Amino acid sequence: MKRPRVYKFRLFVAGHAMNSLQAVTNLKTLCANYLPDRHEIEIVDVYQAPERALNEGVMMTPTLLRISPTPVRRIVGTLSQTATVLQALELESAVI
Repeated sequence: MKRPRVYKFRLFVAGHAMNSLQAVTNLKTLCANYLPDRHEIEIVDVYQAPERALNEGVMMTPTLLRISPTPVRRIVGTLSQTATVLQALELESAVI
């Protein structure tokens, strides 16, 4: 039996800034609704790990990277427009 594809995300945030908190909430909701049991989320606070942001080329927060499956996709913002986020991250075909 084929295992379902797992999507790995890395969200870069700036501490507890309102936009960052909204992005975290929106990403968790999106994953729960569209990728249940098929996602992993890593949250990176650029205040705590600025070198990681620089290494990934992240210059603004919040920035979401879809790490897996490749190729890497990125979107900047609060992730509040679900249809736009699904399209930008090429997740439309992943939706159950």
